[in-house]
Amino acid sequence: MSLDKKINAFVELGSFLTQYGSNHKNEKLTYLNQKFYNDFEILMNNQKPFNGWFTPENVALAVDAVTKMLTKESLEKWLNNYDIKQHLTPKRVGVVMAGNIPLVGFHDFLSVLITGNILVAKTSKEDNLLIKKIAEILIEIEPGFKDNIIFTERLENFDAVIATGSNNTARYFEFYFGKYPNIIRKNRNSVAVLTGNETAADFVNLGKDIFQYFGLGCRNVSKLYVPKGYSFNLFFESILNDYQHVVNNNKYANNYDYNKAVYLLGNNQLLDNNFVMLKEDKSLSSPVAVLHYEYYHSIEELKITLDELKENIQCVISEAEELNTFKLGQAQQPALWDYADGVDTIQFLLGLN
Repeated sequence: MSLDKKINAFVELGSFLTQYGSNHKNEKLTYLNQKFYNDFEILMNNQKPFNGWFTPENVALAVDAVTKMLTKESLEKWLNNYDIKQHLTPKRVGVVMAGNIPLVGFHDFLSVLITGNILVAKTSKEDNLLIKKIAEILIEIEPGFKDNIIFTERLENFDAVIATGSNNTARYFEFYFGKYPNIIRKNRNSVAVLTGNETAADFVNLGKDIFQYFGLGCRNVSKLYVPKGYSFNLFFESILNDYQHVVNNNKYANNYDYNKAVYLLGNNQLLDNNFVMLKEDKSLSSPVAVLHYEYYHSIEELKITLDELKENIQCVISEAEELNTFKLGQAQQPALWDYADGVDTIQFLLGLN
């Protein structure tokens, strides 16, 4: 299958998926709608019984993120940076997918297939239905993908591995997959650097980085760096109306209540607005419903700190011009070339040949 043919198939998949954001059927894709439209809509709206974090809103958000990847312009801009040769012997690439947010394994799914390799995917029990349905739709669009997509409960007979998990599972991955070419991803967190010049609108945008997917993604902000003497009043006021609904989710509310009780028993000093707690802490990782914060003296000093922590940071979000990073509100909008952990997946896959 030529690269152009693969790109066109993914573009058509993206066109089909866009209608779940606007809820308008695409008449040019009637044959897909007749076969998949209702089933996929029902599937999207009924993930919560399988995973309490996968609300219809969060699933729709994840599908929308996928559609933004699957435009002809984005795909060609991404792939023009590589020499993807045709007729190479495809490699069987085992992909262990995480399940922290919906469709988190899609970029690996896309990368393996677009490079002409065979996907051998072990999905997470937390997220194993959506990606399989998307694979089914893709095969309907382009049957040439059928023999290149394999879902399995146990990874066997593979040439390379891409595995995503926690620091604990990473040790397991390294033990079992270390002798194969691999990408093994561990825990990472994202941080926001505030300058004190942010507006209410900036904080509403920052709220997306914090609360989308209930903060469970590695691109979600778990820590704030703020200037010495910083006041959080405007931050709390600005996020109230748009994000207080998160506490209506039972799993989020249980985490909020539990962590609050633990902190109060430990006499920890907290800033609290009844749906998120701020705790001064040097750790990058914070529990659900908690944000850590730390004071800094200057951006220049902070840049040194962030560089020292770069192996543990997924992305930095800030409006500070001195920082070459994502703007507030963009953490969960990575481009195709914004690779997880900064490891170029396409270059890795092409290097297998």
